[in-house]
Amino acid sequence: MAWKFHNEWRFILTDNQTPRRRNLLKGAAIAAGAMSAPMIATAQTGPINMRWQSTWPAKDIFHEYALDYAKKVNDMTGGDLKIEVLPAGAVVPAFGLLEAVSKGTLDGGHGVLGYHYGKQNALALWNSGPAFGMDANMILAWHKYGGGAELLAKLYASIGGNVQSFLYGPMSTQPLGWFKKPITKSADFKGLKFRTNGLAIDLFTAMGAAVNALPGGEIVPAMDRGLLDGAEFNNATSDRILGFPDVSKVCMLQSYHQSAETFEIMFNKTKYDALPAKLKAVIAGATEAASADMSWKAVDRYSKDYVELQTKDKVKFYKTPDAILQEQLKIWSEILEKKSAENPLFKEIVASQKAFAARAVKWDQDTNISRRMAVNHFFGAKKA
Repeated sequence: MAWKFHNEWRFILTDNQTPRRRNLLKGAAIAAGAMSAPMIATAQTGPINMRWQSTWPAKDIFHEYALDYAKKVNDMTGGDLKIEVLPAGAVVPAFGLLEAVSKGTLDGGHGVLGYHYGKQNALALWNSGPAFGMDANMILAWHKYGGGAELLAKLYASIGGNVQSFLYGPMSTQPLGWFKKPITKSADFKGLKFRTNGLAIDLFTAMGAAVNALPGGEIVPAMDRGLLDGAEFNNATSDRILGFPDVSKVCMLQSYHQSAETFEIMFNKTKYDALPAKLKAVIAGATEAASADMSWKAVDRYSKDYVELQTKDKVKFYKTPDAILQEQLKIWSEILEKKSAENPLFKEIVASQKAFAARAVKWDQDTNISRRMAVNHFFGAKKA
């Protein structure tokens, strides 16, 4: 007698059973065994972990935006990709983010293109250029649909940047800055020790200021020690959190130095290229979702802190005089001409932005109604 075993099944075959019968029984045993055998799971490699750094202090709302972005990606990938975001200085200084991500010291980061100004000045055209009347959302429109993304990739390639960049998060027009007393004319900038970044360095230098490009977390301490006479950073919430009202009670609103800035999400390109296609698709979608969410949060938070700055912190806000704004535009034209002559990529980007703005801004101005009349009607005319 012969015995055959398959998993938990046992068949007794006698010598007088035919080969056909024997084969049928053997086939039945295999089929039954296949049905009863436990499924063996494919080995899981676990989530892909990335360590990032922002260019912002941990307490700033900008770092909060970076954390918001990471959470969206982490949630939308179902935990297959996990991004941890550290604040500025945790691994490298704020201005060292590009180099750290490019080398792989960090897997990615959150910042602005103007912080890379020293490596290629044309990068700042996405955050501190003239914008040609566009707001930040229009800059993002140009970036996605007007050739900006391709030009940015070309720029990074020109300096050997091993990064994959995504732009998101349109910012509101930034204040002219915080000062000891109101700025009433362009001549007030002569000899003024002032903080800004990106191409705005060239703008304020041309206006006569002695410019120092400090990262966000170092501005207020420098003003407190008298190393700066004035400074700009970004918005009511950031400025309040960082302590500007502690060193100044005068803020000038509206300026062309940074009227259309956006955030940058940066991946180490080698690590990004190795991601599965589905994770890349999620990253793209999460970036656009985070862009919308960030812009909505900004409206809510900035407007609240604008009120708090006036009522609790006793800050006085003044509108920048039109004569200063006109002077800024005049200087922008001179800067563009000079840098375009020195840098072919700078010239190419300016031409692309300007062509997009020529139709987009006209459409916007012709189509969208001014909100000032409605504000005056419902809330009463109030001067800044």
